[in-house]
Amino acid sequence: MNPEAWLDIPFLTLSDLIRDHAKERSHHPAVIQDERKLDYAALDKYMDRIAATLQRDGLKAKDAIAVCASTSVEYLAVFLAALRCGIAVAPLAPSSTPETIATMIADSNSQLFFLDKGVAEELRKVEGSIKARRISLDDSDAGEPFSKWLAAESARPTPVNVEPASAFNIIYSSGTTGTPKGIVQSHAMRWGQVQRASIIGYTPDAVTMVSTPLYSNTTLVSVFPTLAMGGTLVMMAKFDVEKFLQLSERYRASHAMLVPVQYRRIMSHPEFGKYDLSAYKMKFSTSAPFAADVKADVVKRWPGGLREYYGLTEGGGTCMLAAELYPNKLHTVGQPLPGHDMRLIDENGEEVAAGEIGEVVGHSPIMMNGYHNNPEKSREAEWFDKTGKRFIRTGDVGRFDEDGFLTLMDRKKDMIISGGFNIYPSDIEALMTQHPAVLEAAVVGVPSVKWGETPVAFVVLKPGASANGNEIQQWTNERVGKTQRLALVEVVASLPRSAIGKVLKRELRDTVRLAESA
Repeated sequence: MNPEAWLDIPFLTLSDLIRDHAKERSHHPAVIQDERKLDYAALDKYMDRIAATLQRDGLKAKDAIAVCASTSVEYLAVFLAALRCGIAVAPLAPSSTPETIATMIADSNSQLFFLDKGVAEELRKVEGSIKARRISLDDSDAGEPFSKWLAAESARPTPVNVEPASAFNIIYSSGTTGTPKGIVQSHAMRWGQVQRASIIGYTPDAVTMVSTPLYSNTTLVSVFPTLAMGGTLVMMAKFDVEKFLQLSERYRASHAMLVPVQYRRIMSHPEFGKYDLSAYKMKFSTSAPFAADVKADVVKRWPGGLREYYGLTEGGGTCMLAAELYPNKLHTVGQPLPGHDMRLIDENGEEVAAGEIGEVVGHSPIMMNGYHNNPEKSREAEWFDKTGKRFIRTGDVGRFDEDGFLTLMDRKKDMIISGGFNIYPSDIEALMTQHPAVLEAAVVGVPSVKWGETPVAFVVLKPGASANGNEIQQWTNERVGKTQRLALVEVVASLPRSAIGKVLKRELRDTVRLAESA
């Protein structure tokens, strides 16, 4: 099918597309993990068997299940089978605290909870508060063994008519700290992402590397389009640079969605150049700040295009940077996609003048229904223009340049106000990585009696480099404005990150507060 023709199709379900592939190209590989391989016929049959089991246990359309486990073929098949039944899936982060996982299961109203042994061990102290029936995907004692739970191989589900507005999944935006918010994404929203993917290179011949966790929306926005187009997923349970490169070469990978920290690690691998990556057509990145110098290196040394996306799991406006086409714009996150309306507003909810800084808000055909069971937070996430048009607030602060490219300053909550002046940590971080010994830097604001807040920095040194915090602090303070001067620089072995590479700045702030109170 012509890629543009996908845009004219009102709605299709992922489940039906997989069914079609099972009929038309039954032996084409759908998913590969380690030495295990399922073609489309086998995947479709597996989905049917699991879907029939879900219906046998009384689950019906618009119910929900929760999954918290490492990446596996079973995890993927359960997710897809639930969708075939019209059941929403809540994929949860194993890195969340046990209390948070229990809260998310309850909030999602999940009747079944699929997990593995590793997660079960973390949940021991809260297992009494989890009411959902537990099924162990790895057949461990984490719950009822998956292989015994399954219906007979010949089982087939009762067909379900899935409505576009029905919940596809519930993605929780907070998996490490804070109160989790369940972002309800509809089947229509996911269909919109599939349509967009059809014009950026996903084809039936696509081979997509999956090296980030399946609970992450970052991962899913490449997984679902690949399957929708009839391509192949090559999944890794855990990211490893050398294994990623080996698999890319072995399976002639054409696509990959990676977070910036993965790109940095891959490009710094001493033997990167020895691997044949010539089959790559497109790489993608999202979820965290992507340094301009790393983008430039990827464009220079890694075949195929590079697309950076900026947007929210909640939906709304999305920006895209075609890195190889705009080498002078690598400090930005690109321009709004066609049909995406992105604006900047001030503290009073008024649009700012051209060239000024403001909070980014966005509207697009791809937007969440709202936060699950949380109408108040849903309203807080919305902004309406004077015509009543609905936008999603990002919480990010940025500025559009004269060409319409968006430069992000920082998360609104990470902006530091010192002595009445706004300080954007990303400005200082970008400068600090120019120090010859600094690989990565994270700047946070901590309480100050004199200034209200004051910036401090945490840095990771380049391999083999030697420098202490005082030296780096002095070097930085000689190059920044007076209000941006750092009160402290700490050298650390690594920055705390989420599973998809976001620096956990709250953990860094807590470290400084503890040090100050000691």
